[in-house]
Amino acid sequence: MDEPIYDAIKLENQLCFPLYACAKEIIRQYKPHLDELDLTYTQYILMMVLWEKKTQTVKELGQALYLDSGTLTPVLKKLEGKGYLTRSRSTQDERSLIVTVTEKGEALKERAVEVPRKMGECLALTSEEAGLLYGLLYKILGRLNR
Repeated sequence: MDEPIYDAIKLENQLCFPLYACAKEIIRQYKPHLDELDLTYTQYILMMVLWEKKTQTVKELGQALYLDSGTLTPVLKKLEGKGYLTRSRSTQDERSLIVTVTEKGEALKERAVEVPRKMGECLALTSEEAGLLYGLLYKILGRLNR
């Protein structure tokens, strides 16, 4: 018998589930485009920050990407091994690790520029729908990270 008391724990009533499933599926759609660049999704979003900012501390990268240093360190090492970035200690605070995009990393940006367009085609949202979704998701992120 279906009791109303258990409605709150039905999968169909969870906001978190479609967010999770959608994020997983979107990342899966990114994969063939990112495979052409030899990047994982996490490497791609990290490079996007560096393409925009050029130099960031690991802490700043973590804040921008909602990732901790334990997750970032192997990603940074892999990208450094590919020649896309360098890591160096800050001269002001040796505890701080500075990450800088290299010329090779900058050159990768030219190949990556088509990825957002390709993903936009696959999602098939109007610009209004995309803007609404973007705003709602960042509203939730802002409230969860107070």
